[in-house]
Formats: sequence, structure tokens, C-alpha cells
Amino acid sequence: MSEDVLINVTPMEIRVALVENGVLQEVYIERSTRKGIVGNIYQGKVVRVLPGMQAAFVDIGLERAAFIHVSEVAQRDAVNPSDQIGDYLREGQSLVVQVTKDPISSKGARLTTHLSIPSRYLVYMPDQSHVGVSQRIEDEGERERLKQLVSQALTQADETSGYILRTAAEGAGEDEIQADIKFLTRLWQSVKKRITSAKAPSVIYEDLPLHLRTMRDLVSLKTEKIRIDSRENYAKLKAFAEEFIPEVGQRVEYYPGERPIFDIYSVEDEIQKALDRKVQLKSGGYLLVEQTESMTTIDVNTGAFVGSRNLEETIYKTNLEAATAIGRQLRLRNLGGIIIIDFIDMEDEEHKRQVLRMLEKVLDLDHAKTKITGVSELGLVEMTRKRTRESLGQTLCEPCRACRGSGLVKTPETVCYEVFREILRADRAYDSPTYAVLASRAVIDRMHEEESASVAELEAFIGKSIHFQIETMYTQDQYDVVIR
Repeated sequence: MSEDVLINVTPMEIRVALVENGVLQEVYIERSTRKGIVGNIYQGKVVRVLPGMQAAFVDIGLERAAFIHVSEVAQRDAVNPSDQIGDYLREGQSLVVQVTKDPISSKGARLTTHLSIPSRYLVYMPDQSHVGVSQRIEDEGERERLKQLVSQALTQADETSGYILRTAAEGAGEDEIQADIKFLTRLWQSVKKRITSAKAPSVIYEDLPLHLRTMRDLVSLKTEKIRIDSRENYAKLKAFAEEFIPEVGQRVEYYPGERPIFDIYSVEDEIQKALDRKVQLKSGGYLLVEQTESMTTIDVNTGAFVGSRNLEETIYKTNLEAATAIGRQLRLRNLGGIIIIDFIDMEDEEHKRQVLRMLEKVLDLDHAKTKITGVSELGLVEMTRKRTRESLGQTLCEPCRACRGSGLVKTPETVCYEVFREILRADRAYDSPTYAVLASRAVIDRMHEEESASVAELEAFIGKSIHFQIETMYTQDQYDVVIR
């Protein structure tokens, strides 16, 4: 599988596109006015302790206070149901915390006191003492080899801190592992010095900017090209690669072309499609993706696909194609939390197993942690996907002012009848000689056409004249009744 990373840099934002086999799979966006803060370490101040929720709010200098649960404060080896948040935190207390989840919608950032600092191959955990290996490294021999390399390096350095070997460490040699350990040790010493002098609320440690995090977290040996359209940042990217990932340094390219870099693989078009509710499948079927604050639902439909054999075979093929498309959409839209998938009902048990296997297979490629709980009694596939930042839709869009995020607006007919009732209320209260209705064009047009007889009846009933005025700035369900 070929893999390319495209990086688009402007003064306002940095955008990263991960392209596999010529198809956009993931998009990352970091704006200068609203940078992601996952991984940042802060000196915070506890502003409120909530015993009923076993949690606390911590001021880390953001617009909204951040949230921390007792399980993220207590020692990891000692977390139990009897732990009380009041045993660990009190209001006004200073607390060193790390962000695990960006502020999303109306929710503040999520915090932990279990600090960790990542490098290319390792994650350093100063309050732990064990060595772990990423579950994505499946070969037991390789897992054991990597553990031995870290254990030997720690013994030589007389160090007892904990480390997790990342997926990128697969195949890494002794020199690379030791270099990473030395780098993280120096970095942690620097962070410790800042902790002792920092006042709450303040930033102690900030993670790398997006384009350098991309090199650290996304680029792998299977990445064929890393293209960036900024000469200045190309130099930084090249230097970072030569120091930390020399094996991919030659794959970093500066893109000077007149054609925008994201047009190479139609990235802009794919981003626009990812903001739509409907996802068209090649067979003629389609998905409907509905994202809410509590969960995301995905409905699979056969659409125009009629198949060539029988109904069961048609449904099976549609569901297989949908499973592949869903895996891509979850990554592309960065949908997290609880996800409910409503595949088309299948009778054949083997077909059900094959569709579930296909979904699991495509989710194995996901950088985010996913978990499928199986098929419910109603035939729904329930799963979760780790959410650490806003979805693509939340990053690029805001709720519609007309429908206030519901996706629905009142029909012109409904608004006309509301206007009639409002005129009757006003007439009883004020007994004005005339009334003026200010509304959108769709509503006024209906008043003059389909509802003209109703308007005449209302004028005769109240004995007053009613005038209408189009307000181009009004939404369809917005109106005013003016007394004259």
C-alpha cells in the first residue's frame, strides 16, 4: 500500500492530508488562532471540587475550566472504587496536569496528572516503572527484542522510569532506542525545572506544531513521500527528519508547483464531501452519517443498487462495500465517541460475520483506538473510537443559525399560520388600525398566493388591513408583526 503525506502551510493554518493508494484517508487542521492542546502540560489551579461526580474543574488558562476525574489523579496502581476526589484535591490547590482531550463543543479539556512525553519511538512516563509495547506490534519476538533494548538502556543509565514502545519502533535498532531515551530524559529534566518555578495557570510544556507532529506520529517506513509547500517549513521538516528519522529524510520534498498541493489528489473536493450527511457508494448504495453531541449514527441503504442475483446477495454486497467506506469515513471525518452502525438486515449468519470481519479489517488501519462491542439484539453494530480532538465538521463548521443545528426549518405554510395567530393576539391587545408583516420571501410569496384567501378572511374578521414586506435578511422561520 502506497502512502503519501501532503502538508499545506499558510500564515493562518497548517493542514495535513494522509493519502493511501491515491485516496484521502485522514485530514488534520491546526489554525493559528485555535491550536490543539493535547499533550501540553500546565501548572493548573483547582477551582471547584465535585464529590458527587468524583471529579474537579481546573483552571489552566483557557476560556473554560478543564475537567479531571479521580481516576486520573490517583496512582494508577491504586485506583479503586473507594477513591474520593477530596482525598487528592482541594480548591485553590496548584496541580501539574496534561491535556488528554481538546475542548470540544461546550465541554472543557480533559486532564490527567499521569504525565507522558512522546518521541519518535517511545513514550516516556516519569511516574511509572514498567516497559510496555504497542499492541499494533504483533510479532512476539519483536516485542520481546524491543523490551530488552529498553531494559538494557535503563539498566546502564540506572533509571527506573516507565516507557511504552510506539508502533514506529518496530524494526528500530539499539542506537535509535538509546538516542530516544537520552532525548526524553533531557527533555523531562527541562520540564521539571519549569514545574518548580511556574505559577498557576501557565504552560509548562507545549507539544510540537502540527507539521512536526506529523513527522513524529504519522510518517512510517511505508510512507513514500512527504510533500510540503512552504520552503521555510521544508527546511525545519528536513532537519527534524535528519535528526530523528534519518531513514525517511530523503522522502521529504518541497513542492513549489503553481497548482495547490491539495489539488494533486483532489483533497479539497474530498474535504467538501466529508461535510455532507450522505456518502455515495460506487454500487449505487449510500450511507447517511448523523453526528450528535452524544453519538454518531451511520445508516446503510441499498439506494439504486439492485444487484444481479437475489435480494440477500445484493444486501450482502452493499454491506461489504459500506463497511469499507465506514472505516474511511470515521478516519476522514475524525468521528469519535459512541458510534452506532445500522447495516441492512441480513439473514445469512456467514454474511453477518464477513461484514463484521471487513469492518474490523479496515479499522485496523486507523491511528485512533477503536473497539467493536458486537451486534446488538436489534442488529446494530456498536463501537467506540477514541476522541481527542474535534471532528472535521466541528472544526470547519458551526450550527446553522436558521435551524440552530437541528437540520430542520419550519415550512412557509407553518410560518404563515403562526403569523395569522400572532395578528389575532396583537389585535386583541392593541386594536391597531393596520398591521404590517415582515418576513422572508418564501413566506410573503405564499401569503400572496396559496394563502391569499386566508389573508382576506382574516382581514374581514378583524376589520383591519394587513400589509406585507419582504425582508431579505430574514430566515424562513423568522418574522415580525408591526403595529401601525
